[in-house]
Amino acid sequence: MNPTQLSAEADEKSTAIMEDGTKLEPAIELAVVVPTFNERENVPAVVAGLEAALTGIQWEVIFVDDYSPDGTADRIREMASTDRRIRVLERIGRRGLSSACIEGMLATPAPYIAVMDADMQHDESILPGMLERIKASHLDVVVGSRKAAGGSMGQFAADRVWLSNLGSRISRLVCHCDISDPMSGFFVVDRNYFFEVVRRLTGRGFKILVDLLASSQRPVRTAEVPYHFRNRARGESKLDVNVELEYLFLLIDKVIGNFVPTRFVLFAMVGCLGMFVHLAVLGFLYRGLNHTFAASQATATYVAMTSNFLINNVVTFRDRRLRGKRLIGGLFTFCAACSVGALMNVSFANFLHRSLPWYLAGVLGTSISSVWNYGVNTVLTWRRKRA
Repeated sequence: MNPTQLSAEADEKSTAIMEDGTKLEPAIELAVVVPTFNERENVPAVVAGLEAALTGIQWEVIFVDDYSPDGTADRIREMASTDRRIRVLERIGRRGLSSACIEGMLATPAPYIAVMDADMQHDESILPGMLERIKASHLDVVVGSRKAAGGSMGQFAADRVWLSNLGSRISRLVCHCDISDPMSGFFVVDRNYFFEVVRRLTGRGFKILVDLLASSQRPVRTAEVPYHFRNRARGESKLDVNVELEYLFLLIDKVIGNFVPTRFVLFAMVGCLGMFVHLAVLGFLYRGLNHTFAASQATATYVAMTSNFLINNVVTFRDRRLRGKRLIGGLFTFCAACSVGALMNVSFANFLHRSLPWYLAGVLGTSISSVWNYGVNTVLTWRRKRA
């Protein structure tokens, strides 16, 4: 089914037509999707804020909870038992903000869908203006912007402001539009546009807006509404190094994900870093400490393997990260697989060198071992655990 058919199907689902041709407006005009993890204390404030802001609008809120240990989903169900506008999707065995937003957006018939955080840092009072803007101008996405004229980043720390600005500049390389705040997690999207791009979404990481914009095969019709970013009043921020890593995953996937698996690209990048580690250790032992070349080379090889393993464990395969005893076993499996890969590299390159230039034989030998190392370690070292 192509994007046009998906959009037509979305229209049929969101608008009923009587026998006399009269269109019935949807019972829900705006759905607000709120991903949650350990946000039990904030849920009542989110609902109260939406109720005050969306007077006169038919709305519902869909909380998508990733099995929060603090009982967030139970609190939502308790509130939903007396308010049919409140719904909860509780996910077990999977986590992630972007994928949670996608599942929430797929679960509503509303023609317009808003996404906002549960931490009360997004200003829900601008939602009516965002909804009116997307309807009146027939837009695809309206973004709540901290960086447009009249908006602000609030009391963000200087390093977070710098990272946000850097991320915004990089995002413009993959997005099919020009907006000031592509890193925003606060926006309203037309359901037809969502259905147009949903099958191309990566669904990884925390920046669902970048995913939505970068997945379009045409220029995206956008607008921005400024707002002041508020401070978190309750709970703990989810922003950490994992957020930045997931953002890196997303950007790589949008640039070359159609040709090469994103995880393989990261695996190869770690391998390149390991080459520098290898040369540094080799030079230190052989030239600095006057050890034999053979001993220095062997030591450098296994130091590089160990560093590659540890970096891959926290970056490339962070969703399958090994801990405790499994970390030790994984290291031995990784070294064994890479040792076989090294033998394949040397043997294949030596064979090719009979008919090809040395540099081309070397590159092809390294490529063969890289594919082997990635495939074997994906299946054995970082095999996916059963839920």
